[in-house]
Amino acid sequence: MNIKLHQSQTNQKSEIKVTGSKSETNRLLLLQALFSDISLENTSNSDDSEVMMKALAQNPEPKPQYPEIIDIHHAGTAMRFLTAYFATQENREVIITGSPRMKERPIKILVEALQQLGAEISYEENQGFPPIKITGKKLSKSKVSLPADISSQYISALLLIAPKLENGLELTLEGKITSIPYIKMTLALLNEIGVETSFEGNKITVTSSAVEMPKQLVTVESDWSSASYFYSIVALSEIGTEIKLSSYKQNSLQGDSVLAEIYKDFGVGTIFNEDDSIILSKSGNTNLQSAILDLNQAPDIAQTIAVTCFGLGIGCHLTGLHTLKIKETDRLEALKTELEKLGADITVSNDSLTLEISSVTERDIAIDTYNDHRMAMAFAPLALITDLVINDAEVVSKSFPDFWKDLKQIGFKVENL
Repeated sequence: MNIKLHQSQTNQKSEIKVTGSKSETNRLLLLQALFSDISLENTSNSDDSEVMMKALAQNPEPKPQYPEIIDIHHAGTAMRFLTAYFATQENREVIITGSPRMKERPIKILVEALQQLGAEISYEENQGFPPIKITGKKLSKSKVSLPADISSQYISALLLIAPKLENGLELTLEGKITSIPYIKMTLALLNEIGVETSFEGNKITVTSSAVEMPKQLVTVESDWSSASYFYSIVALSEIGTEIKLSSYKQNSLQGDSVLAEIYKDFGVGTIFNEDDSIILSKSGNTNLQSAILDLNQAPDIAQTIAVTCFGLGIGCHLTGLHTLKIKETDRLEALKTELEKLGADITVSNDSLTLEISSVTERDIAIDTYNDHRMAMAFAPLALITDLVINDAEVVSKSFPDFWKDLKQIGFKVENL
């Protein structure tokens, strides 16, 4: 499905309920599978979380003749987390597969780390890539080391299964650590359910928890990555525009909560309310000529920020983006291609993006989304400046199924083509 966004103006005041963080939900779903007494509230309704729920709920046949097939489609988080989970499930044999793009996304580092712990995993097609065959078993080894600059999802996958390892886990990260907020999120969620952890220097320790946890309800905070698109919309709106979002914490575990600080420079204020809602307000115009930001700790908001800067007619230099090359698409090249269609002057490297001061010169452009939810949502705010077509717009269901409905609610003119 393609949609047309007609040039729009937002309502002066709007209110949106954003479902739970995909990152927190997927971690907690795995912990719930390991510790059955955990109940969850405000979980994400994203495709990725639905895939996780379905895979974890899949009941094995008694003495199956063939391995179970677990198809996670485009869900990279599910691929990594479930690889670790099924490695620990004794007497189960599974093949985890996914979309053609998923079969191009590396899994070797995580597989080798699990093999260091004693896991039995092999490749079904290409070495180092899904699909993979896993024979679950009891993992008694407890020490493993990983390069520190890899995707934090590899690290989190190991940390999440650590409480159920016979001797816990001692994980050494070699080199400069990236994506620390996502690692800290995982450790904080482990702490919240009663698992002891420590993170000192480059060493992370998680103790084994053989006993069952007491019954507990965990409420998932709403997704800050999803909030980024509303920050962008407010930044590109008239002074006085307000959007209220629920439910967000001032002391969030999510790295993307740096949005509140970053968008101050784009004229957007954030008020944290006692009911865990936030109000985004356009309080002034930006005085920046160019935004210079290291997004090493929050790479998922890079696309939103680049498009915001372009919409405001300012430049930006964004660094710390090396993980974007192996996402749903090569996000840096995709950003360059689509922004250039609109008239942007942009260059990218393996880990950075530089946008020169430029403005929308081409109108009514069709934006390709490359099977990437963030491409669709990051470009949508430009409908405040020009008509846009978003190709394959349903891709937003990966993380934010209600996105187009919510845009209509705040005043956008959305037409299905």
